[in-house]
Amino acid sequence: MRPGILDSFKEIREQNIMTLKQKKEEGVKVAGIYCGFCPRELVLAAGAIPVGLCGTRDEPIAAAEKDLPRNLCPLIKSSYGFAVTDTCPYFHFSDLVIGETTCDGKKKMFEIMDKIKPVHVMHLPQMPEKPSSMTLWYDEIADLKKAIEERFQVEITEEAIREAIHITNEEARALKDLYDLNTAKPALMTGIDLLMTSFQVSFNADRREGIAMVDKLVSQVRELAREGYHVGDENTPRILVTGTPVGMGSEKVISLVEECGGLVVAMQNCSGYTPAELHIDESDSRDPLMLLAEKYIGIPCSIVTPNPGRRDTLERMISKFKVDGVIDLTWQACHTFNVESYFLEDLVKNKLGLPFLHLETDYSDSDRETLRVRVEAFLEMI
Repeated sequence: MRPGILDSFKEIREQNIMTLKQKKEEGVKVAGIYCGFCPRELVLAAGAIPVGLCGTRDEPIAAAEKDLPRNLCPLIKSSYGFAVTDTCPYFHFSDLVIGETTCDGKKKMFEIMDKIKPVHVMHLPQMPEKPSSMTLWYDEIADLKKAIEERFQVEITEEAIREAIHITNEEARALKDLYDLNTAKPALMTGIDLLMTSFQVSFNADRREGIAMVDKLVSQVRELAREGYHVGDENTPRILVTGTPVGMGSEKVISLVEECGGLVVAMQNCSGYTPAELHIDESDSRDPLMLLAEKYIGIPCSIVTPNPGRRDTLERMISKFKVDGVIDLTWQACHTFNVESYFLEDLVKNKLGLPFLHLETDYSDSDRETLRVRVEAFLEMI
């Protein structure tokens, strides 16, 4: 009774490698993206293809450590390792890589990566409530627009940006519909299937095709639900995972929760629900670059200080998804997320009275059984 369309998502990444190769042969440009702060609307408006780049697997980290210090977070090392070994086809096909200063490690890594592929780095303001931050961020988006135009030899028009805004709004709407399936109790999607679906569709070269696939999946799950389909039951512990981004290859904690009898019903991170709530009012006639600046500066990432937006989002999601416990996942050496766990624990345990578990790990399986013991004990508390 499992939704049959789920299997089609498993093939997206491989299928799109062939699509990208064909598009490149036709002269279409490709921009590789690492972070949700990148305004992909500008890439779309340039007639280019924005693609997420590889950085969620352990295999290339050894190669990265030949150039990078071992005590960097696995996301940075994995991203660089894929680049230096040329084992990420999406990086290989990229004409431009767009980076961002979400942490000091990535900022300096991009300097080295620039020797492999042209990299444009966006400087992120870390105190968005200051008026000067919006001025800085608007200028960064304008600089990115200019860099894309120069690199791809195109002119990005206001009309094209507004059309791209419509596409990304639809993407966010489709993903939100997908995630909101799990507001049902019992839930309708496992955490692994949610992650696989959203992760794979991020590689889709045709954004409209990706939207249509997600819409079809949501429709199919809703139809099955009317026939009694669900995952878990009324007593299955409903877990929300927050923290650092997760992808296929770094899904260790999500899979452990579900192996141990829990269910990850929601993810509050930049690879989960957070970007699904980003939206631009398409009737707003102001400068579209300002609309993009306002959209992306509102991302409640741990680099922001102070960061009440993340706590507000987390509290709202705990209620919406009927959550029984929260796991805060931090990659090793990701200092901003690690420190911010202090505030989340206070919110979850002291204000909301729910169990809270902070896990710090990397991409390897070396600590898998140790984590299993901690996850099992956590679920027993619920």
